[in-house]
Amino acid sequence: MSFNISVITLTPEAWPGALGVSLIGAALKANKWSLETVDLRDFGQGRHKQVDDTAAGGGAGMVIKADVALAAVRSINNKNRPIIYLTPRGKPLSQKRVRELAKGEGVILFCGRFEGLDERAIELAGMEEICVGDVVLMGGDIAGQLLVEATVRLLGGVLGNAQSTINESFENGLLEHPLYTKPREIEGKTIPEVLLSGNHAEIEKWKLEKSIEITKARRPEIMPNPK
Repeated sequence: MSFNISVITLTPEAWPGALGVSLIGAALKANKWSLETVDLRDFGQGRHKQVDDTAAGGGAGMVIKADVALAAVRSINNKNRPIIYLTPRGKPLSQKRVRELAKGEGVILFCGRFEGLDERAIELAGMEEICVGDVVLMGGDIAGQLLVEATVRLLGGVLGNAQSTINESFENGLLEHPLYTKPREIEGKTIPEVLLSGNHAEIEKWKLEKSIEITKARRPEIMPNPK
């Protein structure tokens, strides 16, 4: 069964973008996931296909019209997929939420532009608001592609080695330990001896210690059972 992704956007030419290459792109060609783009402009009003208007109450920027947004959303065959609006005010995207999404049938993404989207469209369509980082972008397309890649890579048969997802950052509540490969020494920096020892128990102990050390220093708020 394919994982179905529908994207409502004013820039459908931005898709699939980076999602069309490497393993994610190969999975798309192999129909392990599908991509449908819906041009919001097709639902615009009047001769100029207007999709936005000035903000009620004043303020800078234009707001995407609720009736236009709802028409676009309702043109899609939903089939129990969550409707996600990419917005800086949304709940932060987490690996936990990505895993939940990957277990479903797909997602519908609303990629906004301008100042934002009429609140009534969010409420009436039952959109889930998600933020991919504490930054403001020009639109939701790049954020949407980030969410898609994070989700699709967890689908069965997408990665060459499914084991590669087990010890990644966030999967166990910790950031990933440092990684090394050949050569053994470069510009005075050497691979830690424990990683070359062949002692798997000591190697796993080192990896865990380093993960805890890095997480405490960089993201203490995600530490499991902080004390």
